Amino acid sequence: MSSAPGKHGKRIAIGVRPPANPHAEAWVRQGDGEAVGKRELYTARLTLDVSPAMRARIKVAAFHQGITVAELLRGLLAREFPENTP
Repeated sequence: MSSAPGKHGKRIAIGVRPPANPHAEAWVRQGDGEAVGKRELYTARLTLDVSPAMRARIKVAAFHQGITVAELLRGLLAREFPENTP
C-alpha cells in the first residue's frame, strides 16, 4: 500500500490498519442506545419566536433548576397539555 509522493517526491508506504479492539468499540458505542431512545421519544420539532428577554429568562430558569432549556420547556408543555386531555 502506498500514498501520494512525500516531501522529496518519494512514495512512502503506509501500513495496514491495526486490528480493532472489540471491547473499545463496544465501550464507544454503548451510549448510542440512549441517544436513539431519546430521539425516538421526541421526534417532532416545534419552533416558536420569543423575545430576547423571554429567551434569557427561560435560560436562567433552566440553569437555576439544573436542567436544559429543552427539558424545562418539555416539562411545562407536559403539565399544560397532559396526555389524557380530551
